[in-house]
Amino acid sequence: MQSCEISSDSTDDPLSSGLRTHRQPRIVVIGAGLAGLAATRTLLRSGFTDVTVLEASDHVGGRVQSVQHGKATLELGATWIHGANGNPVYHLAEDNGLLEDTTDEERSVGRISLYAKNGVAHYQTNAGKRIPKDLVEEFSDLYNEVYELTQEFFQNGKPVCAESQNSVGVFTRDVVRKKITMDPEDSESTKKLKLSMLQQYLKVESCESSSPSMDEVSLSEFGEWTEIPGAHYVIPEGFMKIVQLLAQDIPSRTICLSKPVRCIHWNYSAQHQEVIAKSSDSNHNENNHSCRPHDDPLILGRPIYVECEDEEWIAADHVIVTASLGVLKGNHEAMFSPSLPEDKVLAIEKLGISTTDKIFLEFEEPFWSPECNSIQFVWEDEAQLEQLTYPEELWYKKICSFDVLYPPERYGYMLSGWICGQEALYMERCDDETVAETCTELLRRFTGNPDIPKPWRVLRSSWGSNPFIRGSYSFTRVGSSGEDCERLAMPLPYANSTKASPLQVLFAGEATHRKYYSTTHGALLSGQREATRLTEMYQDLHRAQTTKPNM
Repeated sequence: MQSCEISSDSTDDPLSSGLRTHRQPRIVVIGAGLAGLAATRTLLRSGFTDVTVLEASDHVGGRVQSVQHGKATLELGATWIHGANGNPVYHLAEDNGLLEDTTDEERSVGRISLYAKNGVAHYQTNAGKRIPKDLVEEFSDLYNEVYELTQEFFQNGKPVCAESQNSVGVFTRDVVRKKITMDPEDSESTKKLKLSMLQQYLKVESCESSSPSMDEVSLSEFGEWTEIPGAHYVIPEGFMKIVQLLAQDIPSRTICLSKPVRCIHWNYSAQHQEVIAKSSDSNHNENNHSCRPHDDPLILGRPIYVECEDEEWIAADHVIVTASLGVLKGNHEAMFSPSLPEDKVLAIEKLGISTTDKIFLEFEEPFWSPECNSIQFVWEDEAQLEQLTYPEELWYKKICSFDVLYPPERYGYMLSGWICGQEALYMERCDDETVAETCTELLRRFTGNPDIPKPWRVLRSSWGSNPFIRGSYSFTRVGSSGEDCERLAMPLPYANSTKASPLQVLFAGEATHRKYYSTTHGALLSGQREATRLTEMYQDLHRAQTTKPNM
């Protein structure tokens, strides 16, 4: 059982501003992903010294997972830095020379992010035919035109019509279908191809949004997500370099790995003492710096107990929770005592999170042409489908495309496939051999080349079945709004609880950022936000104490 080394009470300045209290506030950060590391780094730089990070898995990074592969680094999780100026992740990478080896091909300016902006996407049908480039461009212009319309509902306060069911997918499908069917210049076969391409584009959009279907994404809120201007950058040495930069100034003893949390006992009161007393006879950690369950935190002056799965209990003044929305959805009832307020539970339930997985296939030789930057799967028999969901045995139909990784000098001959929703979870249950065979058959069918060999290596993510993550990233589901992100971020107890210790439980993570949810910069900024919230509270307390008139 790993015990967390907790620093003892101190009379040192908890803040560089000179605030003095009878002891350092003890702060526990739950999760060592980008939000947790950013929060910890900010706290330490602000002068807090009694900070402990509890990470459930055996490594830091959260949803960043870089895997070394020969000369290359493959990203099973976060891949791109989205935008430049004003993006703290970009500036961290740029200031530390992490983008120096990024090739022109790895700087994508397109809305739909590829591994390369050069080259051509090959749209292939399930009949093994390539859709002509001019037809693809014609449809792409139409789709992008309608995509811009989806942004206007939030940005211009445009009312949503009832027919759309406030759904991006329903609205997009209806508008694009009408435009295609009413075009007098297209033949029936061309119209069918375009209708089939629409379904493929919506699958890609679902992977980008990490939603099971674009039908679940809120039309009225879709335009609030804010894109930082600039290109999308990959980090050749791996996104884990960003994690390492955030962690490098954090003392190793501060971070406890393989330390899952069972329950956060906040706003501790007499009603919990009986429960805790019962467990005091168990074999608990006797580390002098850790807190045992029969130590009353009210006597210790701390309002929170963090109960870990290994039976260690840690007393704290403040806890910053950076658990993913997926973990909160599955665990919030057991994770907080007392239970979370109803409005926060409602926000957790209303906001969406799903799984987007990658499937890397490595081949000895390329079977694709040099100018091909991706292979997009267009199922002609799906032109009129309303729901793009499939039974478990047809999970592969949700794979929307395979991107070609550039440059080959770094990656070899590698493809990266995309799949999302429940079908991604079905894929995660399969073994590597099944995934390799299924993907090979797909590629043979859609390219019309029966001689494509099986890849000699398969690597894939499994974010949905990871018990410490449970999904890839969040989206605003139909019925939710940016206000739910803010409600999720609101610290406990609420400000109107005047008798309770303030800012006991704070919340960070990409799902708590109203404008930048789903991104690494959103996660990083949210961690900084909560650390700053605590810093400012203690600074305010200091000012109040130093300006108090002498009686």
